Amino acid sequence: MKAPVFIAALLLAASPALARQAETPAAPRVVVGQIAAAIRDAYFDPAKAETIAAALEAEAAQGRYDGLTDPRDLETALTARLEPYDQHFSVGRPAPSTPAAATPATSSGLSPVPFPVVAARGGQGFRAVQILPGNVGLIDMRMFSHFEGGEDLARRQADAALQMVSGADAVIFDLRNNGGGSPAMVGYLVSAFVGPDADVYNRFHSRDGEASEAPAQPYAAPRVDVPVYVLISGRTGSAAEAFAYTLQAAKRAVVVGETSGGAANPGGPVFTPSGYRVFISTGSPTNPLTGANWEKVGVRPDVAVPAEDALETAWKAALAAQSNATPAAATEAAWVREALDAKPAAFDAAPYLGAYGGSVVQAGDDGLTWKNERRPAWRLRPLSPDLFFDADEPYRRIRFVRDEAGRVTALEVLDSQTGVSRLLRRSA
Repeated sequence: MKAPVFIAALLLAASPALARQAETPAAPRVVVGQIAAAIRDAYFDPAKAETIAAALEAEAAQGRYDGLTDPRDLETALTARLEPYDQHFSVGRPAPSTPAAATPATSSGLSPVPFPVVAARGGQGFRAVQILPGNVGLIDMRMFSHFEGGEDLARRQADAALQMVSGADAVIFDLRNNGGGSPAMVGYLVSAFVGPDADVYNRFHSRDGEASEAPAQPYAAPRVDVPVYVLISGRTGSAAEAFAYTLQAAKRAVVVGETSGGAANPGGPVFTPSGYRVFISTGSPTNPLTGANWEKVGVRPDVAVPAEDALETAWKAALAAQSNATPAAATEAAWVREALDAKPAAFDAAPYLGAYGGSVVQAGDDGLTWKNERRPAWRLRPLSPDLFFDADEPYRRIRFVRDEAGRVTALEVLDSQTGVSRLLRRSA
């Protein structure tokens, strides 16, 4: 069966007709009854759907929601009521057909933006792709966009990101602010790091049968040995969790950070006659290696650290793994890791200030700077007495040289990529 098209996002376009209906709020009992009916018809587990729908109907009949005449309050209450059943449940309303203009003083005119627009304006989810010092690739993803075929923009964006890190000695995916998206992107990115015949992909059970997250067209040049790290947080959800969970189960990634949100069951929005939108899970994944999924429990990190420390932790681990690389690569990795491990230390800047050849060392707001002619200045941080590293390119060093009387007479520029150069200090 073809992989399902589940979009775990609430920014989908609404029909104008539904939007116009939403402008006149229906009575809470009517709204709850329609939402219960939608769940009964669409939720992937018919028995559980009946339990949920019956509970909502009984509560509505008892008047539990009668006082929630403001639609915003009703949305919030129903979402809170449904989430314990399934982390993907949420209730909202479509955007009005003619949104009011927002003013600086109020956000009441703000409306949800259609998901395809968000994806297009956000690089199809790829916020940034870069090579960190030490030749570690970093892919910062904020959503998993959907695509159907090889020519779709989202897949081309994925190919571009993977090409950018194709020569990296390790790859880090930052999913700490990724709320999910489409299984199509999950399967495709997983295929970039496992063999073509690997049986690692989640399988979705729905009322229509089973479907696999395995891509119809896998990534053409998978890197099955490169170290992979995935950063997660409590904000990481849905498809982002699927990516982390799948690679972790396949032992193809080290997951770093905090336990994720625990939203495993994907689906999509259903619009009710009263103009409300309820996100309903229409499938549930099972991983072939674990026989389970991450619903409610979340993806548990292999290396548990505060989310804000996850990138540096993974970066250091990736650098440490390069100890057996070529001498040049190993030196660069070791120097970068040494700089990342450095603790702030007080020092007397006065002995170092002055001109060296065509360069100058000056005192900055948070340390020393070294500026060589018209080139951008290095921000120097201490490693040990007379030895500093460049905070922006930590594979570079400045070492100050003293004479027998202890006076600084020269500096040496040490670059793990280009070698050593020496500049004599000029007299004032």
